[in-house]
Amino acid sequence: MSANTLDGKVAVITGGSRGIGLGIATAYRAAGAHVVIAARKAAGLAEAREELLRVKGDGDVHTVVANAGEPEQAEACVDETMSRFGRVDVLVNNAATNPYHGDLLDLDLPRAEKTVRVNQYGMIAWTRCAWRAWMAEHGGAVVNIASVGGLIVDPHIGYYNATKAAMLHMTRQLAYELGPRARVNAIAPGLIKTELARAVWEVREPILTAKLPLRRLGTVEDVANAALFLACDASSWMTGQTLVLDGGATALPIGVDE
Repeated sequence: MSANTLDGKVAVITGGSRGIGLGIATAYRAAGAHVVIAARKAAGLAEAREELLRVKGDGDVHTVVANAGEPEQAEACVDETMSRFGRVDVLVNNAATNPYHGDLLDLDLPRAEKTVRVNQYGMIAWTRCAWRAWMAEHGGAVVNIASVGGLIVDPHIGYYNATKAAMLHMTRQLAYELGPRARVNAIAPGLIKTELARAVWEVREPILTAKLPLRRLGTVEDVANAALFLACDASSWMTGQTLVLDGGATALPIGVDE
């Protein structure tokens, strides 16, 4: 059996109805997995399921309406997955929120709490559910979708980036706590060409890519390929690590304009 296959495995993906989450679900289904995609809106999930069913693969596709920031909904989703498939081999913590843009000192408590609830505590809640339901006894892989923002300073989304930095630390912490049964790794994407981020990249793409060593922005497929690697046996001796997918942005010298 290929080390890059997920034949017969079951993967739960939060925020799986669009963008990076849907891209990961697509890659996992093509690799032989049964995929369970969770998101807040039923209509979006239905459309995503139809798209996934057009992907060549033997795995089933199941949808669950769930808010990543609500622990009881995480538990309900994992329980439903266990009832339907009897296992949870892979968990992808992809869902995130960013309700605030601005300086840290102007941040209000309600938006701070919402950001932490989804981006940080949500990751813990979903991982706990998957661990207790299956991984503690049978093992598995957790893939956390963070951001290159967790490694840098940004003038507009500092608090969002702080929660992503926390995800990177909690990835290492959980790798320690859940080993040797489960592996826990993270991906830190740079700017990815998703519909959600279109307003950021569409007009400025030539400017944004001009300095990158690879001269292009990232794609959903770039992240999905990394997520597949971290979920399958090809990365079996890898845990507590972060894959940075940024086209070389963090490899640029400071103060170089050209």
